[in-house]
Amino acid sequence: MIFHPGILALVIGSALLTLMAAYGVLLGVRVFLRWDFRSSSAAQLVLERKTSLISSITNYVLGFQIISALLFVYTVEDIHPLFVGAMCATGSLNANPVGWYALFSKIIVCFAAGLWIILNHLDQQAEDFPLVRLKYLLLTLLLPAIILDSVLQLRYFLGLDPDIITSCCGSLFSEADVSVAGSIAGLPVLPSMIVFYAGTALLLSLGVFSLYSKNPLPRYFLSVSAAAFFVVALASIVSFISMYIYELPTHHCPFDMLQREYGRIGYPLYISLFGGVFFGLLPGIFRPLWNIPSLRETVQRLERTWILLSMGGLIIFVALTSHRIYSSNLTYFSY
Repeated sequence: MIFHPGILALVIGSALLTLMAAYGVLLGVRVFLRWDFRSSSAAQLVLERKTSLISSITNYVLGFQIISALLFVYTVEDIHPLFVGAMCATGSLNANPVGWYALFSKIIVCFAAGLWIILNHLDQQAEDFPLVRLKYLLLTLLLPAIILDSVLQLRYFLGLDPDIITSCCGSLFSEADVSVAGSIAGLPVLPSMIVFYAGTALLLSLGVFSLYSKNPLPRYFLSVSAAAFFVVALASIVSFISMYIYELPTHHCPFDMLQREYGRIGYPLYISLFGGVFFGLLPGIFRPLWNIPSLRETVQRLERTWILLSMGGLIIFVALTSHRIYSSNLTYFSY
């Protein structure tokens, strides 16, 4: 099992990325403790050169960390035929429940890595590097999450046994199940649709308002609403979007849509959702940086791009889901 190409790539890649991240943190701690931009000493010059090296290393590490999240999902989906009773990635994850924790940790690290990359980019746009201490402090805090993610992933793959009989999405995402997944699958369709499209309208409205308003409040509301919409969208995928894709009112799995027979529609759905939510978080999170004179113009310029990317990702996600619902042979009134 461990010799599956995807698993080998993930395990070896995670080990290397963790070592590189740890090296970056060790250098970053020195920069954090000794940084003084006002100094013209030789030691400060060395630190400025090192911070450039650390930033480059960390950008690659965290960039590959984001890519590994997508590879993990693809690999988990790809290995499901190896388990008795598994019909999709749900069965693979149920074969060793540690896999669910690994999946959740990858989602968290993915968002955190993206935020650090943006923070580092902003810092490098200013001549006085005003975010050096902050970004290396956050990198130090991020390292345990990266290590935990690698450990969970390794434990998951090492704990897989092809002889085990696993349960799949039919039992987990069932309206009769008393778990959280079952409760979400059992949400009524029409109210779920109303909440989903109302949340979409709210986010788009806040995005437009943020583009043309200098008031910081719309940006904070946009970030909070983006985080809330992420939860609503995932619940909507399980509760009603999935069954229109599968054209079966009892099928609520969020992973089967990654398979070829459904046109792998799950990949553009999830990528557009994650991208739209991520860029929607940025305006509110980085709005306080307007108070730093050397960053104000840069943040103002990038903020507009973030909002447009967020709205674009959201529109693609909603357009894809709405098209599948509209073109599906399953209708709400048919059951």
